[in-house]
Amino acid sequence: MSVWTLGVIGGSGLYQVGSSAAGRWVEARSPWGEASDELFLTEWEGCRVVFLPRHGRGHRLSPSEINFRANIDVLKRAGCTDILSVSACGSLREDYRPGDFVLVDQFIDRTRSRPASFFGDGVVAHVSMAEPVSRRLGEVVIDAAKEVGVRLHQSGTYLAMEGPQFSTRAESRLYRSWGADVIGMTNMPEARLAREAELPYAAIAMVTDYDAWREEERGVEVSDVSQLLSSNAEFARSLLRRAASHLVARPRTPDPQGIDTCLDGAVLTSEPRLTPEGRRRLEAVAGRRFASLYAIKPPGFSPASS
Repeated sequence: MSVWTLGVIGGSGLYQVGSSAAGRWVEARSPWGEASDELFLTEWEGCRVVFLPRHGRGHRLSPSEINFRANIDVLKRAGCTDILSVSACGSLREDYRPGDFVLVDQFIDRTRSRPASFFGDGVVAHVSMAEPVSRRLGEVVIDAAKEVGVRLHQSGTYLAMEGPQFSTRAESRLYRSWGADVIGMTNMPEARLAREAELPYAAIAMVTDYDAWREEERGVEVSDVSQLLSSNAEFARSLLRRAASHLVARPRTPDPQGIDTCLDGAVLTSEPRLTPEGRRRLEAVAGRRFASLYAIKPPGFSPASS
């Protein structure tokens, strides 16, 4: 199989992963609308990297304004084979402390105003989300964390809330009772869409606060989050670079969970029923599944060495 190309989605505080001398920004176009920003193409330890700041450079987009479909679509068009997502989060557990990192392995989706699928409008597909993240990518992150020296919890359930307001105390207590470990506003529907695009996905959550469940403390404020973002972002960059080096050291073989072929049994609509508009929209995310769709031609990739 071809070489690895790692897509990196940066959350709050992580708006760039290298200087312009180490890569280049390229325009990203999608039939799903405007992505959060241009794509930054670079290379780490021999691994191709495509970086997208989720909120845009300068943090222009609130969680509910992010065009998640366009973001995943442009990463797939850029040739990404896998995606690592980084985001800030609140902790719903005493032992997941501010400054810690969490490797998310499950989600509870409480978002309500975001398009959550590439399918519909005449094309029906149902992918499995029982195991929503890539175990192989998770192993890479765990190995990298040991080398970088960050405190990484190797499991966690992420509750995705709509926002942009933070939780009430009652909501925070409720989410704890559900078994959620961390809370954030951006990993859904991102993880769902990555799965529909047959992209192995893993999420690294950076704990910045204790949300609102601690009765003896005031609720979370933006100032609390901001205090940890700078230091966490630097640790995140180091963790991502090491993860890329571990990934590229592995031979690129089919995903052991079948993520890269998950549409084979998921699409119910027969190809003759596809409209020209449906074909155009799905040419990147489902092009492998529908043999007659246009070939994907990712943009040229020739960044300077990092």
